Amino acid sequence: MFYEKGAPVSEKSPFVISPEWLLKHLKDPGLSIVDGSWYLPAQNRDARAEYDAAHIPGAVFFDQDAVVDPDSNLPHTLPSPSVFERHVSAMGISRDDTIVVYDGPGMFCAPRVWWMFRVMGAEKVFLLDGGFDNWKKDGHIVTATPTKIASTAFLPKFDASKVASLDDMMKIVANGSSQIADARPAGRFTGEEPEPRPGIRSGHMPGARNLPTPTFSQGGYLKDLDGLRQLFADAGIDPARPVVTSCGSGVTAAVISLALESVGAKNHRLYDGSWTEWGSRDDTPVETGPAKG
Repeated sequence: MFYEKGAPVSEKSPFVISPEWLLKHLKDPGLSIVDGSWYLPAQNRDARAEYDAAHIPGAVFFDQDAVVDPDSNLPHTLPSPSVFERHVSAMGISRDDTIVVYDGPGMFCAPRVWWMFRVMGAEKVFLLDGGFDNWKKDGHIVTATPTKIASTAFLPKFDASKVASLDDMMKIVANGSSQIADARPAGRFTGEEPEPRPGIRSGHMPGARNLPTPTFSQGGYLKDLDGLRQLFADAGIDPARPVVTSCGSGVTAAVISLALESVGAKNHRLYDGSWTEWGSRDDTPVETGPAKG
């Protein structure tokens, strides 16, 4: 339904849509398009400036540095339902809309916005396969015209079962009750490379497995379901068992969450504090080197 191309494709995630599908439905009532781009300093890209210069017609900008818990000292902490409601209602998005999220390179940070909307109760949330960079490269329509927004009421239905806390992770590391899938680059996982944020140790949680974010996509396009299943198998992660996803600050962990949901896994959570929280403390165990087992 959502994946329309000129040639047959392998079975894709039910949570991604093709550019061709979006082009056909740009003017559908009840469609909300969201630019969820966010970049690390090393990427040298300004998400807001890029949105202002060119975006998909009708898209609104979701600032991942602003739609956060204002009282947290950690980056990108999931906001309360009321804070999320205030931000997203001002974007003109309701919980019943068909919501399409994209980022620049594709399958980098947009899955975090996808995850947030789903945690807050939206059910029809999808990702643009290939991202905006490929959208532009393929010559699809863009605009710099500001999107006219009519504020609405996004009424959250918060699902706390999708979020793991520090206390949850301490118990999981102690008793092995869940698998831990870490989306950070291999060098940071093994401790061979430093963390980009000062004062944070390198390494990983005992028992964690490494599934770096870029391995889930190719050229900005999410791998097909067989490819996703193979990634989990190679890493020693069983999607049929409980899994917690983690990364540096909770953003790219959502790529693993997306992949898990895509292959039918239901028992998974995202550790919102992620390594910024875990690695900055002196009471949390840290291992270095490759994943054990």
